[in-house]
Amino acid sequence: MKQLHALVIGAGIGGTAAAIALRRAGLDVSLFEQTVAQREVGAGIQISPNASRLLGRYGLDEAMAQAAVRPSAVVFRRWQDGHVLGREELGDAIENRYGTPYYHFHRADLISLLADAFGRNEIELGGRLVDIEQDESGVTARFEDGTSARGDLLIGADGIHSQVRERLFGVEKPRFSGQIAYRGLAPSERVAHLGLPLEVTNWVGPGGHFVHYFVSSGRFLNFVAVSEEATWTREQWSDRGSIDDAAKQYQGWHPQLATILGAVDETFKWALFDRNPLPEWTKGRVALLGDACHPMLPYMAQGAAQAIEDGAALAACLKHSDFDIPSAFRAYVALRKPRATEVQERSRANATSFHLPDGPEQLDRDRLFATRGVRGSSEAMNKLYGYDAEVVAPTLEEKR
Repeated sequence: MKQLHALVIGAGIGGTAAAIALRRAGLDVSLFEQTVAQREVGAGIQISPNASRLLGRYGLDEAMAQAAVRPSAVVFRRWQDGHVLGREELGDAIENRYGTPYYHFHRADLISLLADAFGRNEIELGGRLVDIEQDESGVTARFEDGTSARGDLLIGADGIHSQVRERLFGVEKPRFSGQIAYRGLAPSERVAHLGLPLEVTNWVGPGGHFVHYFVSSGRFLNFVAVSEEATWTREQWSDRGSIDDAAKQYQGWHPQLATILGAVDETFKWALFDRNPLPEWTKGRVALLGDACHPMLPYMAQGAAQAIEDGAALAACLKHSDFDIPSAFRAYVALRKPRATEVQERSRANATSFHLPDGPEQLDRDRLFATRGVRGSSEAMNKLYGYDAEVVAPTLEEKR
């Protein structure tokens, strides 16, 4: 059987992880990135066991342990006085439970180790997609510089503003959530006097929430400060932000938040977008993954993890179907769409829950944090973190 050639558009976390998974499954893979240099300003990212177990199989256990922080717990605190609303152990507890660690990364560190695993020099930079053509024998990607590439299948991993998705299904703007996030990094020595443990801490309050955790082997404290904004009129979905503006959003909150913001040199202001679930993820020889087909709000810390799952599942479906592309794509969508849609919906629900004003609903939420757990029931956590995308894929009864 001829080795299939896959074109992967987008060398972010999801695209590069998918390229590695497809290569492991036996495909020849070409990976394209529209920027001329890989760089990330998004700062921190959480990689839960459902993703770290896959990256470990890709040979990245040692690299992850060196680059990341292994948090001890996730803690939710009340906005004004810091009262602990709920706490769940991570660290050894979650690794023993699911067989693989929970990590905090700087996005640039994670992309760097993925690029090294695929082969940094093999990533084709500056490949800005302008068109896709497909026929019975293959698919062609055409790029802005006049070059093109031909493959047997094409994977669109090019984010929420996906050009691949647009070429397949037309223009459709993502939905502005009404929330914006200030993101940034504080050198750890500037906040050392706070004595912060290696935890992910979520401060929840009226109209906003504030998250912080260490990244880059503990060298930086990453923060994400989310507040509500009625409109977003700028074309770009991220801007350089003002630390003073961020601090104003949290006046009256616990003084620790002002201390963290005061330790930051710069911040970026991001509009938070998502989409309603797309009716289709594939067309012919082209499939979407990650934010290209299921962008989600960051309130379950699952955006990157679900994209990594997508790539692993797609590779497993191709291998299990003896590399029959239509059959593999049907199985991929049947397997991944319900799970990704559920995570999207839960993330959107948390956008409301985390921002409740003080009152009866807030008190009910806090009681759930204390009794059920801050990330849902044990059954919900097992369903999320115990999932193995490579193992589940071959068991799926294909939709024919």
